[in-house]
Amino acid sequence: MTELSLEDATLWYDSRGDGTPLVFIHGGWQNGRAWTPQVERFDTTHRPITLDVRGHGNTGATDADEYSIDLFTDDLEALLDHLGLEAPVLCGLSLGSMVVQNYLDRHPDRAAGAILGGAVRSMPPVELPPGTKPLLSPMPALAASLSMSGPEATFRSMLTSIQAVTGRRWLSIDPEVRATTMEAVGEVDSAEYRKIFDALYRFDPPSLTHVETPTLVVHGDQEAPPVKRQGREIAAEVDDGACLELSESGHLVNQDRPSAFNEAAETFLEERARL
Repeated sequence: MTELSLEDATLWYDSRGDGTPLVFIHGGWQNGRAWTPQVERFDTTHRPITLDVRGHGNTGATDADEYSIDLFTDDLEALLDHLGLEAPVLCGLSLGSMVVQNYLDRHPDRAAGAILGGAVRSMPPVELPPGTKPLLSPMPALAASLSMSGPEATFRSMLTSIQAVTGRRWLSIDPEVRATTMEAVGEVDSAEYRKIFDALYRFDPPSLTHVETPTLVVHGDQEAPPVKRQGREIAAEVDDGACLELSESGHLVNQDRPSAFNEAAETFLEERARL
């Protein structure tokens, strides 16, 4: 991996291959390795680039007192500028999908395309009455859980709550994918975990009606229904959007069904190349 020095952080990223750049942004409490099936598929035909978002993976803790999707998007812009990428295809998973949406809002026609896996617009993925979200913040309970149990137990508790509400396997249907994900969560410091969650919770999703970037939203059939609904909203808002659901897969759809996800991504990329 390679380092990019920022004013208050050192961002770790990896770049392979040549051709059209595919920039992958992982989900919360994961790291760039979450995109391994896609990097291995496209590194001979494209230029896959992964990064470890602040607080995650090799980038780890940074000096910022708090995180936000805006800050993560600033970092993405800095990386694209550093690499001289003017028209990349952006691929975001979960938290990464928020970063891509934010980037598209800022630059509605700069990216060549966007692929969003497990795409979500807000946390929680349901509308709350205006002005009530700060009052309903789970941050005090989250801080207590992190203090007493640590990141892995806190994350497992969140998964249990989601499964109890939705009746679905949600995160992943593959035990190996779940185990690898938990390993990545275990690498995150408790303070960083809190800052990441806070960034997710405070994100105010932008309208994408002005976005001209072709966008593909991919969800697994075990995804939480409110998240699926938000994914359909994203696809409907952008000027050229499509939504795809893959069977036998959860929130980490690119890892549960890597071949199917890669095939869908390849078709999307081929269509963009013909334009």
